[in-house]
Amino acid sequence: MANIQDVAKQAGVSIATVSRVLNNTSKVSEKTRYNVEKAIRELNYAPSMLGRNLRNSESRLLLVLIHTFSNPYYTEIINGIEDYSIENNYNILLCETDNNQQREDIFINMVRNKLADGIISMNPTVHVNKLKELSKSHPVVLCSDYYEDTNIPYIAIDNTTAAYRAVKYLINMGNTKIGLINFNEKLLYAKQRRIGFEKALNEYQLPICHEWIQHSDGLTFQDGVETMRRMLRSKDRPTAIFAISDTLAIGAIKELHAHGIKVPEEMAIIGFDNIAFSSMTTPALTTVSQPTYQMGYRSAKMVIDRIQGASVDNVIMDYELIIRESTLG
Repeated sequence: MANIQDVAKQAGVSIATVSRVLNNTSKVSEKTRYNVEKAIRELNYAPSMLGRNLRNSESRLLLVLIHTFSNPYYTEIINGIEDYSIENNYNILLCETDNNQQREDIFINMVRNKLADGIISMNPTVHVNKLKELSKSHPVVLCSDYYEDTNIPYIAIDNTTAAYRAVKYLINMGNTKIGLINFNEKLLYAKQRRIGFEKALNEYQLPICHEWIQHSDGLTFQDGVETMRRMLRSKDRPTAIFAISDTLAIGAIKELHAHGIKVPEEMAIIGFDNIAFSSMTTPALTTVSQPTYQMGYRSAKMVIDRIQGASVDNVIMDYELIIRESTLG
């Protein structure tokens, strides 16, 4: 296998010149560059990326923390992260934490030990104090969900206003009895979406019925089924539901079908996230669409900018209410 010395000898240049051509770090004449690249091709030389990265004290690897691989919400965000990273000669490693502190410590220590250059966290359950401490000396960016009172840069949407708009739409469609399927309010986005839900009801002086506010145990389709099952035990059930995720909303629709309750004629449903499945349900799901691909793409830019020593600002992205068949109108 050819080495850099072989390339330098065949091209008639120094090893340092070959290195400059490979790394494109300084000006080299076109003739010299041509000769070096010709020698590389003829010798089938492949530079050691590991060696180069070690010399530069970098890994060219970004860690992407997610709670579980099973959540379809992450798919387009990951696509965006991967595209920007590859365009800028970085690789990504998807890290499922599953609320496991030992796993979190392993991933965080990878950055501390220079096995990875930075972290994009999409995991709202990760222990924030660990990320806060890491972010003091290493690049960390939060994507989709973030934490109040930290200096960790983030990219997200205005969850409170988005939820408010969704519930206001249900009200304007004539619904006065509206329920909420929520998740763990230790997570900021769940808390914010509940605040938006209540803001709309209060604005129209509609009742906030605690029987119509149910918290799921997780964010799977089955969690939506079981949460809607509890909702239906109420003697006076609501005529519309705002679910804080599409997976919960789709599970809720499944349970309504099982009880012979027509959607949207007897109960309207709005979800949140606009995952791919949301347009495939029967009826198709009205939902709040987040610009997930763009969020991932820009979060990768933010963390790479941080790696390169640049400062970054928090970003609040736009959202859109996508009207489909699960609501009347």
